Amino acid sequence: MKNSIWIAIRLTLVSLVLFGVLYPLAIWAIAQAAPSQGRGERIEADGRSYYYHIGQSFTDTKYFQSRPSAVNYNASGSGASNKGPSNEDYLKEVEQRIDRFMEQNPGIKRSQVPAELLTASGSGLDPHISVASANVQVARVARARGISEAAVVDLINQHIEKPLWNLFGPAKIHLLSLNIALDKISKQTGGNHAD
Repeated sequence: MKNSIWIAIRLTLVSLVLFGVLYPLAIWAIAQAAPSQGRGERIEADGRSYYYHIGQSFTDTKYFQSRPSAVNYNASGSGASNKGPSNEDYLKEVEQRIDRFMEQNPGIKRSQVPAELLTASGSGLDPHISVASANVQVARVARARGISEAAVVDLINQHIEKPLWNLFGPAKIHLLSLNIALDKISKQTGGNHAD
């Protein structure tokens, strides 16, 4: 038994050094090779700084809207609601989101609303939306900004991010980048833009 205790103590010490010191140092060293040195990619706009990989809340009709967030886009509390499709409260919440979306986007059929605009992502911080989710919002954004739908569609097409190596995952759009570009276009054309 005494021998087993010493083996357990040695294993604990080796694990502590390996996983508590060497592994974190290796990850830190690898991160130093990244452009942001492991501090996260940022976007600067109108004197403010945003993290590229953290979703933002957009509720104004002149912006493309993001996925709902169960954590109110708070990066310190990433997570989902854990409510399933049989939960009555969750179903009411989704119905409210559908009603709000239909009210803000007249002319869109209920069947055209992508599920991702009605349900929160697993992290609650997803910074991307699908191309379909952007396209279904074109008419509202163009009308709110006083610019043509063709100009808005062109802007969407410029912001499509292809799947990794054109193989893994769907094409997507980084929402913050798209909305910043919308503000720039509105300023150039004299349309409605954020203050």
